[in-house]
Amino acid sequence: MFAVFRAARKSVRSGLIALSAAVLVAACQPISTTGGPSINTSKPVPVALLVPGGSGQSGDEVLARHLQNAARLASSDLDGVQIDLRVYNTSGQADQAAAMATKAVSEGAKIILGPLYAQNANAAGVAAANRGVNVLSFSNNAEIAGGNVFVLGPTFDNTANRLVRYAARNGKGNLMIVRDGNVAGEAGAAAIRQAAANSSASIVGEAAYEYSQNGVVQAVPVIANTAKSTGAQALFLTADTAGSLPLLTQLLPENGIKTDTYQYIGLTRWDIPPETLAIPGVQGGWFALPDPALNAQYNSRYQAAYGEQPHPVSGLAYDGIAAIGALVRQGKSDALTAQALTQASGFAGVNGVFRLRPDGTNERGLAVAEIRNNQVVVIDPAPRSFGGAGF
Repeated sequence: MFAVFRAARKSVRSGLIALSAAVLVAACQPISTTGGPSINTSKPVPVALLVPGGSGQSGDEVLARHLQNAARLASSDLDGVQIDLRVYNTSGQADQAAAMATKAVSEGAKIILGPLYAQNANAAGVAAANRGVNVLSFSNNAEIAGGNVFVLGPTFDNTANRLVRYAARNGKGNLMIVRDGNVAGEAGAAAIRQAAANSSASIVGEAAYEYSQNGVVQAVPVIANTAKSTGAQALFLTADTAGSLPLLTQLLPENGIKTDTYQYIGLTRWDIPPETLAIPGVQGGWFALPDPALNAQYNSRYQAAYGEQPHPVSGLAYDGIAAIGALVRQGKSDALTAQALTQASGFAGVNGVFRLRPDGTNERGLAVAEIRNNQVVVIDPAPRSFGGAGF
């Protein structure tokens, strides 16, 4: 357990950490644009895919391969639309991402899909903005969203809204925020606060801990006392499975915050890696995840096409191509403008329904799940359209 926590303090580039606990940057905001290039929908549409290949890091190469595979799979699924997919390696570096974005636009790209890391996506957006080209990045960092940059990754705001509303409807609306004492923890806490302000839930207490093993150990008695004294019905944790979650969920019940009295809620995915589901302290906990049925279909199709299970991030590449294809299919020359990209009806992706917001962030249809007997059980299904239950 402790070794896992220490390992989580390494680079956020590896694995799903890039999505579940994004490092926030002081973004140099891309130039504001409400437009986009004109396209000929009767011909193949040039789409640039920026991936982190070329960095020399094995994790980046895996991500690059899976993102490319997913984008090609999505392109093959389009009906009546042809995508001219062009792949550019960013080496996981912001300056290279900017150079590749510039090159892609010069070579005719009408929209950029990717890159993954926040700094890279921000740099690509700045480089493409003066040519009026929009960027659908794989980042989940809302700090870089805006102007010509849209984030496809699941954001803290979207997840917090889904879980806070569900908690309020089910008698767990008195929330206590328990957060990592780092930038990602504060960003997650801010999202929970805003979600509560937009609902009938209330934040009755907050506690932070130093992001270390000793920091958690020292903070747990204070967290427990605060939960008891404030009348909290639920503890909303920003911790992830590679960080402080295992230790927190071990020590809190030992200090009287038992799961049969207090509802534990997670801002991050508690089912990745699967071994997390066997931790005693997460039993009964709630978290949000993409539509499991749709995601299972995607995993099966990817496995059949490429002989391996897809990286969880790869679905974002599929979703990006699916959105582009849906817009191009309408046959309009302004299909890739910001106005078109932010259509209220949204899009259908392998992770469920989603739509892009004018501020560059996104809304995704998420299911609410509970961990029972080491298994994930959906207790509130993901919505299949906007405007219904779950939004």
